[in-house]
Amino acid sequence: MSDLIVILIPLFPLLAVIANGLLGRRYAHDMAHRLAWGSVGLSFLCAITVFVDQLRFGVAREVVAYSWIFGGDLTINLAFLIDPLTCIMLLVVTGVGFLIHVYSVGYMHGEEGFTRFFTYMNLFMVSMLLLVMGNNYVVLFIGWEGVGLCSYLLIGYYYDRVSAAKAATKAFVVNRIGDAGFLLAIFLVFVNFRTLDYTQLFAQAGKLSPEMATAIALCLLVGAVGKSAQIPLYTWLPDAMEGPTPVSALIHAATMVTAGVYMIVRNHVIYDLSPVAMTTVAVIGGGTALFAATIGLVQTDIKRVLAYSTVSQLGYMFLGCGIGAYTAAIFHLMTHAFFKALLFLTAGSVIHALGGEQDIRKMGGLKSKIPTTHAVFFIGTLAIAGIPPLAGFWSKDEIMAHAFVHHHYVLYAMAAVGAFLTAFYMFRLTYLTFYGPSRVAHHTAEHIHESPMIMLGPLLVLAGLSVVGGFPGVPPESGWFHHFLHSVTVGTAEAGHATLSLILGLMGVATVIALSGWSLAHYLYSVKPGTADQWAARAPKVYATLLNKYYVDEFYDLLIVEPTKKLGKAWDWFDQTILDGVVRGIGTGTHLSSSIVVWIENHVIYGGLNAVGYANHLAARTWRKLQSGMVHHYAALIIAGLFILVHIVLLLWRGSIGLGVALK
Repeated sequence: MSDLIVILIPLFPLLAVIANGLLGRRYAHDMAHRLAWGSVGLSFLCAITVFVDQLRFGVAREVVAYSWIFGGDLTINLAFLIDPLTCIMLLVVTGVGFLIHVYSVGYMHGEEGFTRFFTYMNLFMVSMLLLVMGNNYVVLFIGWEGVGLCSYLLIGYYYDRVSAAKAATKAFVVNRIGDAGFLLAIFLVFVNFRTLDYTQLFAQAGKLSPEMATAIALCLLVGAVGKSAQIPLYTWLPDAMEGPTPVSALIHAATMVTAGVYMIVRNHVIYDLSPVAMTTVAVIGGGTALFAATIGLVQTDIKRVLAYSTVSQLGYMFLGCGIGAYTAAIFHLMTHAFFKALLFLTAGSVIHALGGEQDIRKMGGLKSKIPTTHAVFFIGTLAIAGIPPLAGFWSKDEIMAHAFVHHHYVLYAMAAVGAFLTAFYMFRLTYLTFYGPSRVAHHTAEHIHESPMIMLGPLLVLAGLSVVGGFPGVPPESGWFHHFLHSVTVGTAEAGHATLSLILGLMGVATVIALSGWSLAHYLYSVKPGTADQWAARAPKVYATLLNKYYVDEFYDLLIVEPTKKLGKAWDWFDQTILDGVVRGIGTGTHLSSSIVVWIENHVIYGGLNAVGYANHLAARTWRKLQSGMVHHYAALIIAGLFILVHIVLLLWRGSIGLGVALK
């Protein structure tokens, strides 16, 4: 494998960013989008080459693109680590990213700022590729901050809408909280190891004390919680749906939000040294999976239902990491990228067909009008609900089975309830959107149409991956995926295997859970469509609490946001009144003293100097007459001077004689 191929993976989209960013206004939109998806397609081909090479030789390697910082103990290279984990992430990022870029050509057609959109999308791809390819924490952090910046730019793409601007700002601020913890972790790593390279660090990680390992792991977790939208920093992700739908699919479903999961798995050597940190990750993951699933039960915006579904599924990945099932977590990361990108893009197709409508209460009866969109959405729903043999069943079931086998029964119960709720609210979404009587406004119903092929093509590919892209084998540990990642993800908590009968039993339980959720949704929204409203009317407070997302945003506003604003206003008053007052007072005093000094200079010093100057001027005019330039004048002056000098000497001599006589 050539080093050049590795370097070209992030370089292709970077060149597209430069071209579209600098020259995009000078050529047609067709050229802009071709550069955008073409560059990502080339990166995908390079990623396949790297993956095949890794399958053949199975040797991790580092590629140094540039020697960046070196001095003292600190040496940082712009370098890439190519190992099985990197290869899986590269395929997910570039493969799914390529499909979303192609879809965006049709979805964003005619939008103002078309070239700007694809510039931001390519910049995101560059940042995400740096994040997953870097061989040290600095390159990782550059990519980490880059995806945060691109998230801000893309969520706020419709910057003239107040809601979009606020959502972008919220995402940026919340992620900065997580980034602060991540930076602390990097500092602690360097203090303890004097290096920021993964390979050197992991080789000597065993020297860490349990306390220091816990500190580093928890600081890393703060960053992961912010980026991957876990409790308590999850609130930015649902609001991020203000961006265009392809943005939701790319950044907030398939790639960026999985960065925290990738980072934990990459650093699992440190987490394995800290049971406290592992337990914390597992509890946060299980709690988030269940908590977000309950909110998704009653949401009415098609994209927000999927947003809370994303938060919940990320919780499963964190749960897998916390119980040591690192391979299962990455497996679910991959399958989730397939079916969640499919669901978001299909939701975009529905919104496109309805002229921008996102409220599922104003949909219904769309199955016959947009049949292809319905078919692929139904496949995505089956996959995320965990219906066998689709991709989501295998990856989610493996995490749940790992929790049960390793005696994490409470976490298993939380995951099982979350799985039931996921199946319920996803089929609720399907029935309300595509089945039953049409609730579409009359003027909108006249224009319902299927999306163009440039949008449907990527949906069909993702639907196929959602069906066949997740079979790992039975038991899962025997499949190619686990063998491929074993050298990177094996840890102390990976030890131990269940019997085949137990695995089959747990698979059966997971299937029953998923089918139960589907059956309940079918009854409430197809067989007895008015029953759900009756249940909500019987428990209005519960329904209102779920609809308002447990009032977490309001609680944060009351506890954090508003006090911070008041503190800012108080500081602003202190700054303007006290600090600026002191500065203005000093300035006024300085001005007054300067005025006094100027007056003294003008009236006293300059007046005196002027008088002296006038006297000097008169003296100069008098003495100037002595300098006539005539030789005989100078001779007369010399003789007069000699005469005066002799006269003075005689006077002094006579005076000294008289003084001597008097003394005698």
